[in-house]
Amino acid sequence: MNQAIRNSWVVAIVLFALVFGSITYVQFFAVDDLKNNALNSRGLIQQFCNDRGSILVGGQPIAESVPSTDKCKFQRVYNQPELYAGLTGFFSQAYGQYGIEKAENPQLTGETPGAFYDRVVSLLSGAQPKGRSVELTIDPTIQQMAYDMIPDGQKGSIVVMNPKTGAIIAMVSKPSYDTNLLASHNFAAVTENYNKLLGIDGINMFGSSAYTKLYSPGSVFKLVDTAAALASGKYTKDSVLPNPPALSFAGTDATLPNYVNGGCAANSEADFSFVLEQSCNTPFAQIALDLGQNAITDQANKFGFSDNSLFIPDQVTASKFPGSKGQLGPAELARSAVGQQDVQATPLQIAMMTAAIANGGTQMKPNMVKTIRTPDLKPVQELTPQVLRQSTTREIAAQMTQWMTNVVDKGIAHAASVPGIEVAGKTGTAEGIPGVVNNNAWFTGFAPAQDPQVVVSIVMANVDIATGAQLTSPNASKLIEAVLNK
Repeated sequence: MNQAIRNSWVVAIVLFALVFGSITYVQFFAVDDLKNNALNSRGLIQQFCNDRGSILVGGQPIAESVPSTDKCKFQRVYNQPELYAGLTGFFSQAYGQYGIEKAENPQLTGETPGAFYDRVVSLLSGAQPKGRSVELTIDPTIQQMAYDMIPDGQKGSIVVMNPKTGAIIAMVSKPSYDTNLLASHNFAAVTENYNKLLGIDGINMFGSSAYTKLYSPGSVFKLVDTAAALASGKYTKDSVLPNPPALSFAGTDATLPNYVNGGCAANSEADFSFVLEQSCNTPFAQIALDLGQNAITDQANKFGFSDNSLFIPDQVTASKFPGSKGQLGPAELARSAVGQQDVQATPLQIAMMTAAIANGGTQMKPNMVKTIRTPDLKPVQELTPQVLRQSTTREIAAQMTQWMTNVVDKGIAHAASVPGIEVAGKTGTAEGIPGVVNNNAWFTGFAPAQDPQVVVSIVMANVDIATGAQLTSPNASKLIEAVLNK
C-alpha cells in the first residue's frame, strides 16, 4: 500500500514538473516565437483597435490612428496613401502588416523595452496608452516630385539617397494603391478591396517595387564589370579593349552585338572611357570571359548582390548574379555581363552600387528611419549611419567616377547633366522579347561628382527606347538639381 502511494506521488510530481516546465517555457522562452508565428492572430486582433504611433514624413503624419465611433476606439488612417503606400505598407486585421507598419510594429505599439516608461506615465496619468512615432528620412518634396515623374499607367521605380549616410531621400513606385482600403473595420469590405487590388497588374501591396521587385539591369551592370576588371590587376585605366561589332560563341548560333544605333562602331578598339560613354556590349562581355564567372560574381556580391540579410527596416529582396543557373557557358556569361540573361536587381540595389562608387568604395547601409519619438514627439532614437561593406577601393571608385562623369559630359547620358554641376552617371537598357515585352530603361548616377551628396537611380519597365530615354536621364537631372538646391 505504501509503495502504491509513493508511486502515485512520484507520478503527481512528474506531471506537476511537466506542467510547470511547459508554462515556464511558453511564458519566458517561446513567447517571441509564438507572438511572431504567422498562424497566431491574437496579437494582431488585440493591437488592431489600439492607438498606434504615427509614421511621420517632414514632421507630418502619413499614417496615424484617429478616434473612431466604430467597433474600435481608433481607426488607422493613411494620408497621401498612393504616394507612400510602398513605404508604410498597411495594417489590416484581415491581412496582417507590411512595410514600416510591420518592420517597426514594436515601436508603433509601444511594446519595446525602451517604451516601458511611456506606458507607466500613461497609466499614472490615466491617459490612453499610445505607441511611439517613427519619423522617416524621406523628403516630402522630393518624394512627390519623383512620384509625379512616373506617368500613370507606367510601371517604374525611383530611388534617391544620400551616399554618405545611406539615408533614403525618396523611394517611389507605380502603380500604387490606397492603403486605406485595407485598414477598414469592415471585414467584408476589406476582403473585397484586397481581392480587387490583387487583380490589378503591377500593384505590389507588400512593399515598394523599388526594394522588393527584381528587374533585368541591362548596361548599368557594366559598372560591376569595370570594378572587377580594375580589381583583377589585368586591366588598368590605360587598357585598350577590343570592340568588335558582335561576338560569336563556339557551338552555338548565338551572337552578342553592340547597340547598332550608338557610337560603338566608330572604334574597333577603345579605352574604358569610350566603351562606358557609348555603352558598348562586346568589350564588357570579353572582360567577363577573360576574368571568369567567379570574379564577376565576387564583385557583384561586394556591391550587395545575393544579400538576403538587408533590412531598411523592411526586408529587401536579394538581387541575383548570375541568376537561377550555376556555372554559365560562354554565351550565357557574356549576356550576364551586360545585365541580361538571368541577372536580376532591385532599383535599390542599383542605387546602393552607385552610392558605393560615389562614397569612395564604401557602401553605407540604406535606411528609411530617421528618428523614433515618444507619444509627445520627443526624440529617443536617431539614425546612426552604418558602414555595410567595402565594395571596392578608393582608387578604383575615383577612376570609375571620372569615367561616369564622361558618360554624362560627352556620352549617351548627356540628358542627365545639370548646369554648373558635375554629374556622374550610367544608362542601361535591358532588352525585352520582341513582340512580347519592351525594354527596361535605366539611369543611375550621383552628384556633385567630386563631393557626392545625392544618388538617383531610375527604372522604367516595358518601354520603348525613345520613351525610356525621356523618362530616365532627364528626370534624374531634375531630381539631382532639386536635392542640391535644398
